[in-house]
Amino acid sequence: MGLYYSPVGGGNAVYWIPPAVKLRRRRWCMHYLVFFFFFFFLLAVLQIIKDSQQQHGLRHGDYQRYRGYCSRRLRRLRKTLGFKCGNRHKFTGKKVTVEMLSDNRYLLLVLMEAERAWSYSMQLKQEANTEPRKRFHLLSRLRKAAKHGERLEKLCESPRVDAKTKLEAQAYTSYLSGMVRFELQEWKDAMEAFNKCKTIYEKLASAFTEELAVLYHQRVEEISPNIRYCAYNIGDQNAMNELMQMRLSAGGGGGMMAEKLEALITQTRAKQAATMSEVEWRGRTVPVKIDKARIFLLGLGDNEAAIAQAANEETKERLYETLLAECRDTIQAVREELKTEAKQRERSDEASGKVSNLQFLHSYLTYIKLWTVVKRNESMAHMLQAKLKEPQTDENKRGPRPQDLIRLYDIILQSLAELSTLQGLEEDHTFQKEVALKMLVYKAYRCFFIAQSYVLVKKWSEALVLYERVLKYAKEVQSKAKSLNNSLKDLPDVQELITEVNAEKYSLQAAAILGGCLTCKGSHFPLCERLETFHLDPTLVGKQPNLVQFPPDFQPIPCKPLFFDLALNHVAFPPLDDKVEQKGKGGLTGYIKGIFGFGS
Repeated sequence: MGLYYSPVGGGNAVYWIPPAVKLRRRRWCMHYLVFFFFFFFLLAVLQIIKDSQQQHGLRHGDYQRYRGYCSRRLRRLRKTLGFKCGNRHKFTGKKVTVEMLSDNRYLLLVLMEAERAWSYSMQLKQEANTEPRKRFHLLSRLRKAAKHGERLEKLCESPRVDAKTKLEAQAYTSYLSGMVRFELQEWKDAMEAFNKCKTIYEKLASAFTEELAVLYHQRVEEISPNIRYCAYNIGDQNAMNELMQMRLSAGGGGGMMAEKLEALITQTRAKQAATMSEVEWRGRTVPVKIDKARIFLLGLGDNEAAIAQAANEETKERLYETLLAECRDTIQAVREELKTEAKQRERSDEASGKVSNLQFLHSYLTYIKLWTVVKRNESMAHMLQAKLKEPQTDENKRGPRPQDLIRLYDIILQSLAELSTLQGLEEDHTFQKEVALKMLVYKAYRCFFIAQSYVLVKKWSEALVLYERVLKYAKEVQSKAKSLNNSLKDLPDVQELITEVNAEKYSLQAAAILGGCLTCKGSHFPLCERLETFHLDPTLVGKQPNLVQFPPDFQPIPCKPLFFDLALNHVAFPPLDDKVEQKGKGGLTGYIKGIFGFGS
């Protein structure tokens, strides 16, 4: 209408505003809103980084793929912004300045440059394991990434950038500078930079929504192992225990967090391994000169303690696999040394009667590997045995069966058989007796689950014979264990197995007696034929209840009688010639007679 109440004055005066003035006011308001939104640049630094890394290679640790993505995105941003650095023949370096900040994509440009340099340094870190000279290039690229991070932080000091972006840029710069100091082993400076980064992300997590807080907390968890390791190198002895606890809580999925923890723990053990020179096993002291073997044996106790403290079966299984992988690598390193030692013996023509220290060390490491396999399979067997006792709710889903446990115990017995053939232990009668006793224990359990599988298919006599064999093994174990002290300490309790077998035997005998009328007939005959007999049949409430037999069986019925005419062969029929019509002679003569009336 063009009529407005006066915003000033005491009265309710109404003023008329011309249409031209009203249009100018609207344009001014729109320009003000546009200015307000574009004056403050928003850049979710951590969100952009995490999304890009997860979508372009870092989910699988492929830093080269992520570096290629950063290069392509930089090219697209420069082309879109018209920020060209020379031409195809010559590169001319240009830097983003505060005066250029007319678009938040300029900040993204600097961020991608930092990410490209960082991903290249991480790629070189992976390759530096086999090529140590690449470590110099790694440090150069990390410093480059830190410089780009500092440029991003200075650009974000502009009043056009909002407070959240400024804080994220500071945290990102602190993280990159901490990585540089960490690689240079400047532990105090690295710890200060990581703590600054951690503090900023914790403050941001408490100030924003839960979705963003999860992202910030994940970043804090990634930084925490580095802080603990820096503290350990500065002199904090409790940091190693904290690293082990963080390793347990890293979950079963592995990933970057678990890889960082493993690398940091390995570095810590490498420093401690310099003080370790020998190991004692089976009454023999063996010098350990191989660094890899020192590191492994030094962390063996920590690994076993971590397995014992594992919160769930998935974590325990992951720790078992990690221990086995480390053990295999160590055994391979010892084998290489054994080959060199064998060649030296051939040249010097030394007698190879006594087992050398290196060969005995190889036997010790092989013992650790095989016994770890036994404990891992035993842990898996306990888990399957617990699931086997649980009632099955879903009929379509296949649950655990006794056959699965038989396979696990087969692997255990195979590992124990290999233990008895280790070099240097052939004359150790105590060791051989202990291995034989362990084999008897696991044979009893294997035989028990074979009997359980026969029970499922209702072979009562075979199952009963196998149960008797289980009792024989168990009693033999109890008789032999009296002479071997602490031999059954790490083995399953055979007394529980004896109790369970006795209970199963009584159930089996009852089922065998009643099987003819209740179990076998009841389970196979339809309900309509056993209405007078009580039998708990779980299939009646399932999807295919056995109510009636279909199709029904054939039943005999009386046949229609057959008659045979035996008198027909003795009956003489009367002549019927007079009843049969006699035909005249044919020919031309008869035809003429018929025309002229002759013979008619």
